[in-house]
Amino acid sequence: MSLLERIAALEAELRAATAGTADEVERFRIAFLGRNGSVTALFDAFKQVSAEEKRALGQRLNQLKQAAQARWEELRQGATAGPATADHALDPTRPAALDPAGTLHPITLVRGRIVDIFARIGFTVSEGPEVEDDRHNFGALNFPPDHPARDMQDTFFMEVPGGTPAEGALALRTHTSSVQVRVMEGRRPPIRTVSPGRVYRNEAISARAHCMFHQVEGLYVDRDVSFAELKGTLDHFAKAMFGPEVVIRMRPSYFPFTEPSAEVDMSCTICGGGGCNVCKHSGWVEIMGCGMVDPAVLANCGIDPDLYSGFAFGMGVERIAQLHYRVPDLRLYWENDVRFLEQFNAEAFRS
Repeated sequence: MSLLERIAALEAELRAATAGTADEVERFRIAFLGRNGSVTALFDAFKQVSAEEKRALGQRLNQLKQAAQARWEELRQGATAGPATADHALDPTRPAALDPAGTLHPITLVRGRIVDIFARIGFTVSEGPEVEDDRHNFGALNFPPDHPARDMQDTFFMEVPGGTPAEGALALRTHTSSVQVRVMEGRRPPIRTVSPGRVYRNEAISARAHCMFHQVEGLYVDRDVSFAELKGTLDHFAKAMFGPEVVIRMRPSYFPFTEPSAEVDMSCTICGGGGCNVCKHSGWVEIMGCGMVDPAVLANCGIDPDLYSGFAFGMGVERIAQLHYRVPDLRLYWENDVRFLEQFNAEAFRS
Protein backbone atom coordinates (compact mmCIF):
# COMPACT_ATOMS: atom_id res chain seq x y z
CA MET A 1 0.00 0.00 0.00
CA SER A 2 1.39 3.41 -0.96
CA LEU A 3 1.83 6.20 1.54
CA LEU A 4 -1.04 8.14 -0.03
CA GLU A 5 -3.34 5.12 0.32
CA ARG A 6 -2.32 4.71 3.97
CA ILE A 7 -3.16 8.38 4.59
CA ALA A 8 -6.59 7.96 3.00
CA ALA A 9 -7.26 4.81 5.04
CA LEU A 10 -6.35 6.60 8.28
CA GLU A 11 -8.60 9.53 7.39
CA ALA A 12 -11.47 7.07 7.05
CA GLU A 13 -10.61 5.50 10.41
CA LEU A 14 -10.60 8.94 12.05
CA ARG A 15 -14.06 9.76 10.72
CA ALA A 16 -15.41 6.42 11.97
CA ALA A 17 -13.72 6.51 15.39
CA THR A 18 -15.90 6.77 18.50
CA ALA A 19 -15.16 6.91 22.21
CA GLY A 20 -17.62 7.11 25.09
CA THR A 21 -15.31 7.00 28.09
CA ALA A 22 -12.07 8.67 29.11
CA ASP A 23 -10.24 5.34 28.79
CA GLU A 24 -11.46 4.92 25.22
CA VAL A 25 -10.38 8.47 24.38
CA GLU A 26 -6.91 7.75 25.74
CA ARG A 27 -6.70 4.56 23.69
CA PHE A 28 -7.64 6.61 20.63
CA ARG A 29 -4.83 9.10 21.37
CA ILE A 30 -2.24 6.37 21.82
CA ALA A 31 -3.35 4.49 18.69
CA PHE A 32 -3.16 7.54 16.42
CA LEU A 33 -0.92 10.17 18.07
CA GLY A 34 1.29 8.21 20.50
CA ARG A 35 5.00 7.58 19.96
CA ASN A 36 4.14 4.31 18.22
CA GLY A 37 0.81 5.47 16.80
CA SER A 38 -0.42 5.24 13.22
CA VAL A 39 0.12 8.93 12.39
CA THR A 40 3.61 8.90 13.87
CA ALA A 41 4.47 5.82 11.81
CA LEU A 42 3.42 7.64 8.62
CA PHE A 43 5.76 10.52 9.46
CA ASP A 44 8.58 7.99 9.86
CA ALA A 45 7.74 6.47 6.48
CA PHE A 46 7.59 9.98 4.96
CA LYS A 47 11.37 10.32 5.47
CA GLN A 48 11.95 7.63 2.85
CA VAL A 49 9.92 9.14 -0.02
CA SER A 50 11.52 10.96 -2.91
CA ALA A 51 12.02 14.73 -2.90
CA GLU A 52 9.43 15.16 -5.68
CA GLU A 53 6.69 13.55 -3.58
CA LYS A 54 7.50 15.24 -0.29
CA ARG A 55 5.77 18.56 -0.97
CA ALA A 56 2.33 17.10 -1.71
CA LEU A 57 2.57 14.26 0.78
CA GLY A 58 3.86 16.60 3.48
CA GLN A 59 0.76 18.77 3.21
CA ARG A 60 -1.51 15.72 3.38
CA LEU A 61 0.35 14.38 6.43
CA ASN A 62 0.05 17.70 8.25
CA GLN A 63 -3.66 17.82 7.46
CA LEU A 64 -4.03 14.26 8.75
CA LYS A 65 -2.24 15.08 12.01
CA GLN A 66 -4.38 18.20 12.52
CA ALA A 67 -7.52 16.16 11.85
CA ALA A 68 -6.43 13.48 14.34
CA GLN A 69 -5.73 16.10 17.01
CA ALA A 70 -9.07 17.81 16.36
CA ARG A 71 -10.90 14.48 16.50
CA TRP A 72 -9.13 13.57 19.76
CA GLU A 73 -10.13 16.92 21.30
CA GLU A 74 -13.72 16.43 20.12
CA LEU A 75 -13.92 12.94 21.62
CA ARG A 76 -12.26 14.11 24.85
CA GLN A 77 -14.78 16.90 25.34
CA GLY A 78 -17.66 14.57 24.51
CA ALA A 79 -16.52 11.99 27.05
CA THR A 80 -16.10 14.65 29.75
CA ALA A 81 -19.62 16.04 29.19
CA GLY A 82 -21.31 12.68 28.62
CA PRO A 83 -24.10 11.27 30.77
CA ALA A 84 -21.88 8.61 32.34
CA THR A 85 -19.57 11.30 33.75
CA ALA A 86 -22.50 13.37 34.96
CA ASP A 87 -23.98 10.35 36.76
CA HIS A 88 -20.69 9.65 38.48
CA ALA A 89 -20.38 13.27 39.57
CA LEU A 90 -23.67 12.91 41.47
CA ASP A 91 -22.74 9.61 43.11
CA PRO A 92 -21.79 10.35 46.77
CA THR A 93 -20.22 6.90 47.16
CA ARG A 94 -17.79 7.38 44.30
CA PRO A 95 -14.10 7.23 45.43
CA ALA A 96 -12.34 10.59 45.57
CA ALA A 97 -10.31 11.57 42.51
CA LEU A 98 -6.60 11.54 43.31
CA ASP A 99 -3.84 13.56 41.69
CA PRO A 100 -2.00 11.65 38.96
CA ALA A 101 0.97 9.69 40.29
CA GLY A 102 4.42 10.71 39.16
CA THR A 103 6.90 8.53 37.32
CA LEU A 104 10.63 8.03 37.09
CA HIS A 105 12.55 10.29 34.73
CA PRO A 106 13.57 8.54 31.47
CA ILE A 107 17.27 8.98 32.32
CA THR A 108 16.66 7.31 35.70
CA LEU A 109 14.83 4.46 33.97
CA VAL A 110 17.68 3.85 31.53
CA ARG A 111 20.39 4.17 34.17
CA GLY A 112 18.55 1.64 36.35
CA ARG A 113 18.26 -0.77 33.43
CA ILE A 114 22.00 -0.49 32.63
CA VAL A 115 22.97 -1.13 36.26
CA ASP A 116 20.55 -4.06 36.48
CA ILE A 117 22.07 -5.76 33.41
CA PHE A 118 25.57 -5.64 34.90
CA ALA A 119 24.35 -6.56 38.41
CA ARG A 120 23.01 -9.82 36.99
CA ILE A 121 26.52 -10.85 35.92
CA GLY A 122 28.18 -10.02 39.22
CA PHE A 123 28.97 -6.30 39.12
CA THR A 124 28.47 -4.29 42.31
CA VAL A 125 27.52 -0.60 42.35
CA SER A 126 29.98 2.07 43.59
CA GLU A 127 29.41 5.80 44.07
CA GLY A 128 31.65 8.74 44.89
CA PRO A 129 31.72 12.54 45.32
CA GLU A 130 30.86 14.86 42.45
CA VAL A 131 33.51 17.39 43.57
CA GLU A 132 36.91 15.76 43.12
CA ASP A 133 40.59 16.51 43.63
CA ASP A 134 43.12 16.37 40.83
CA ARG A 135 44.53 12.99 41.81
CA HIS A 136 41.26 11.07 41.60
CA ASN A 137 39.90 12.94 38.56
CA PHE A 138 43.12 13.06 36.52
CA GLY A 139 46.45 12.15 38.10
CA ALA A 140 45.82 8.53 39.12
CA LEU A 141 44.19 7.91 35.74
CA ASN A 142 47.42 8.63 33.90
CA PHE A 143 46.49 12.08 32.59
CA PRO A 144 49.76 13.97 32.05
CA PRO A 145 49.92 17.53 33.46
CA ASP A 146 49.53 19.09 30.01
CA HIS A 147 46.58 16.93 28.88
CA PRO A 148 43.80 19.03 27.19
CA ALA A 149 41.17 17.66 29.60
CA ARG A 150 42.82 19.69 32.37
CA ASP A 151 42.12 22.88 30.47
CA MET A 152 39.34 25.24 31.58
CA GLN A 153 37.52 24.63 28.28
CA ASP A 154 36.70 21.08 29.43
CA THR A 155 36.58 21.19 33.22
CA PHE A 156 34.64 23.22 35.77
CA PHE A 157 37.25 24.07 38.40
CA MET A 158 36.20 25.17 41.85
CA GLU A 159 37.42 28.46 43.26
CA VAL A 160 40.19 27.98 45.81
CA PRO A 161 42.32 30.44 47.79
CA GLY A 162 44.92 31.76 45.43
CA GLY A 163 42.48 31.67 42.56
CA THR A 164 44.05 29.94 39.56
CA PRO A 165 43.15 26.37 38.55
CA ALA A 166 46.20 24.21 39.09
CA GLU A 167 47.18 20.72 40.03
CA GLY A 168 45.62 19.99 43.39
CA ALA A 169 42.60 22.23 42.81
CA LEU A 170 39.09 20.88 43.21
CA ALA A 171 36.81 20.42 40.20
CA LEU A 172 33.42 18.99 39.27
CA ARG A 173 34.25 15.49 38.14
CA THR A 174 34.46 15.04 34.38
CA HIS A 175 33.83 11.27 34.49
CA THR A 176 32.93 8.60 37.02
CA SER A 177 36.36 7.01 36.52
CA SER A 178 37.27 8.88 39.70
CA VAL A 179 35.01 6.45 41.56
CA GLN A 180 36.97 3.54 40.10
CA VAL A 181 40.19 5.02 41.49
CA ARG A 182 38.64 5.21 44.94
CA VAL A 183 37.43 1.61 44.67
CA MET A 184 40.87 0.33 43.65
CA GLU A 185 42.51 2.30 46.46
CA GLY A 186 40.20 0.84 49.09
CA ARG A 187 39.64 -2.72 47.90
CA ARG A 188 41.84 -5.61 46.82
CA PRO A 189 41.12 -7.62 43.65
CA PRO A 190 39.02 -9.25 42.46
CA ILE A 191 37.06 -6.07 41.73
CA ARG A 192 33.96 -6.03 39.56
CA THR A 193 31.90 -2.84 39.81
CA VAL A 194 29.93 -0.23 37.87
CA SER A 195 29.89 3.47 38.78
CA PRO A 196 26.76 5.38 37.74
CA GLY A 197 26.57 9.12 38.35
CA ARG A 198 26.31 12.71 37.16
CA VAL A 199 29.35 14.33 35.51
CA TYR A 200 30.17 17.82 34.24
CA ARG A 201 32.10 19.27 31.31
CA ASN A 202 32.45 22.84 30.15
CA GLU A 203 30.75 22.39 26.77
CA ALA A 204 28.22 24.36 24.76
CA ILE A 205 24.69 22.99 25.16
CA SER A 206 23.23 21.60 21.93
CA ALA A 207 21.01 18.80 20.67
CA ARG A 208 23.93 16.35 21.03
CA ALA A 209 25.88 17.73 24.02
CA HIS A 210 25.26 19.16 27.47
CA CYS A 211 27.42 20.58 30.26
CA MET A 212 25.86 18.09 32.70
CA PHE A 213 25.12 14.49 31.84
CA HIS A 214 25.26 10.96 33.27
CA GLN A 215 27.67 8.09 32.86
CA VAL A 216 27.90 4.46 33.85
CA GLU A 217 31.47 3.20 33.95
CA GLY A 218 32.53 -0.37 34.64
CA LEU A 219 35.72 -1.95 36.03
CA TYR A 220 36.89 -5.53 36.35
CA VAL A 221 40.29 -6.32 37.89
CA ASP A 222 41.54 -9.82 38.64
CA ARG A 223 44.26 -12.23 37.61
CA ASP A 224 44.49 -12.96 33.88
CA VAL A 225 41.64 -10.70 32.72
CA SER A 226 41.59 -10.62 28.91
CA PHE A 227 40.33 -8.39 26.12
CA ALA A 228 38.12 -11.29 25.02
CA GLU A 229 36.28 -11.09 28.36
CA LEU A 230 35.77 -7.36 27.78
CA LYS A 231 34.25 -7.93 24.36
CA GLY A 232 32.01 -10.72 25.63
CA THR A 233 30.77 -8.56 28.51
CA LEU A 234 29.91 -5.64 26.24
CA ASP A 235 28.26 -7.89 23.66
CA HIS A 236 26.07 -9.30 26.45
CA PHE A 237 25.14 -5.76 27.53
CA ALA A 238 24.21 -4.63 23.99
CA LYS A 239 21.97 -7.64 23.42
CA ALA A 240 20.34 -7.36 26.86
CA MET A 241 19.68 -3.64 26.39
CA PHE A 242 18.63 -3.47 22.73
CA GLY A 243 17.72 -7.00 21.70
CA PRO A 244 19.41 -10.25 20.60
CA GLU A 245 19.65 -9.14 16.97
CA VAL A 246 22.21 -6.36 17.57
CA VAL A 247 25.93 -6.87 17.02
CA ILE A 248 28.91 -4.80 18.18
CA ARG A 249 32.28 -3.95 16.70
CA MET A 250 35.38 -2.38 18.23
CA ARG A 251 37.60 0.28 16.68
CA PRO A 252 41.08 1.18 17.98
CA SER A 253 41.11 4.39 19.99
CA TYR A 254 43.10 6.17 22.71
CA PHE A 255 42.39 6.92 26.36
CA PRO A 256 45.08 7.82 28.92
CA PHE A 257 43.88 5.21 31.40
CA THR A 258 43.52 2.14 29.12
CA GLU A 259 45.88 0.36 26.75
CA PRO A 260 44.85 -0.98 24.31
CA SER A 261 41.72 1.18 23.97
CA ALA A 262 38.69 0.91 21.71
CA GLU A 263 35.46 2.64 20.74
CA VAL A 264 32.43 0.34 20.67
CA ASP A 265 29.88 0.61 17.85
CA MET A 266 26.53 -1.15 17.71
CA SER A 267 24.44 -2.00 14.67
CA CYS A 268 21.80 0.70 14.28
CA THR A 269 18.52 -0.37 15.88
CA ILE A 270 16.50 2.10 13.80
CA CYS A 271 17.49 1.02 10.29
CA GLY A 272 18.75 -2.47 11.14
CA GLY A 273 22.16 -1.64 9.71
CA GLY A 274 20.82 -0.48 6.36
CA GLY A 275 21.74 3.19 6.89
CA CYS A 276 19.72 6.16 8.15
CA ASN A 277 20.15 9.71 9.45
CA VAL A 278 20.75 8.54 13.03
CA CYS A 279 23.72 6.36 12.07
CA LYS A 280 24.79 8.78 9.31
CA HIS A 281 24.06 6.06 6.75
CA SER A 282 26.88 3.88 8.09
CA GLY A 283 24.71 1.24 9.76
CA TRP A 284 26.61 1.72 13.05
CA VAL A 285 26.25 3.99 16.10
CA GLU A 286 28.89 4.58 18.76
CA ILE A 287 27.79 3.63 22.28
CA MET A 288 30.87 3.67 24.54
CA GLY A 289 34.63 3.60 25.01
CA CYS A 290 36.61 0.79 26.64
CA GLY A 291 39.98 -0.88 27.01
CA MET A 292 42.38 -2.80 29.22
CA VAL A 293 43.35 -0.87 32.35
CA ASP A 294 46.79 0.70 31.87
CA PRO A 295 49.35 -0.94 34.23
CA ALA A 296 50.37 2.56 35.38
CA VAL A 297 46.81 3.16 36.65
CA LEU A 298 46.88 -0.09 38.61
CA ALA A 299 50.23 0.88 40.13
CA ASN A 300 48.94 4.36 41.00
CA CYS A 301 46.12 2.73 42.97
CA GLY A 302 48.37 0.29 44.83
CA ILE A 303 47.60 -2.81 42.75
CA ASP A 304 50.52 -4.86 41.42
CA PRO A 305 50.25 -4.83 37.59
CA ASP A 306 52.50 -7.92 37.40
CA LEU A 307 49.89 -9.95 39.25
CA TYR A 308 46.64 -8.35 38.08
CA SER A 309 45.08 -7.02 34.90
CA GLY A 310 41.68 -5.55 34.19
CA PHE A 311 39.31 -3.90 31.78
CA ALA A 312 37.21 -0.74 31.99
CA PHE A 313 34.38 0.77 29.95
CA GLY A 314 32.24 3.88 30.07
CA MET A 315 29.03 5.01 28.41
CA GLY A 316 26.81 8.09 28.45
CA VAL A 317 23.34 7.32 29.81
CA GLU A 318 21.80 10.04 27.63
CA ARG A 319 23.32 8.42 24.55
CA ILE A 320 21.85 5.03 25.43
CA ALA A 321 18.51 6.69 26.20
CA GLN A 322 18.59 8.41 22.81
CA LEU A 323 18.98 5.09 21.05
CA HIS A 324 16.37 3.37 23.21
CA TYR A 325 13.68 6.08 23.03
CA ARG A 326 14.75 7.59 19.68
CA VAL A 327 14.74 11.11 21.14
CA PRO A 328 16.78 13.36 18.80
CA ASP A 329 17.50 16.27 21.18
CA LEU A 330 19.24 15.85 24.55
CA ARG A 331 17.83 19.15 25.80
CA LEU A 332 14.35 17.65 25.99
CA TYR A 333 15.41 15.59 28.99
CA TRP A 334 16.10 18.71 31.08
CA GLU A 335 13.29 21.08 30.09
CA ASN A 336 10.82 19.46 32.55
CA ASP A 337 8.05 19.62 29.96
CA VAL A 338 5.32 17.41 31.42
CA ARG A 339 3.95 16.71 27.94
CA PHE A 340 7.30 15.11 27.07
CA LEU A 341 7.91 13.33 30.37
CA GLU A 342 4.43 11.80 30.65
CA GLN A 343 5.14 9.71 27.57
CA PHE A 344 7.34 7.52 29.73
CA ASN A 345 4.67 6.72 32.35
CA ALA A 346 4.03 3.28 30.90
CA GLU A 347 7.71 2.50 30.27
CA ALA A 348 8.62 -1.04 31.30
CA PHE A 349 11.79 -2.81 30.27
CA ARG A 350 11.52 -6.46 29.45
CA SER A 351 14.00 -8.86 31.02
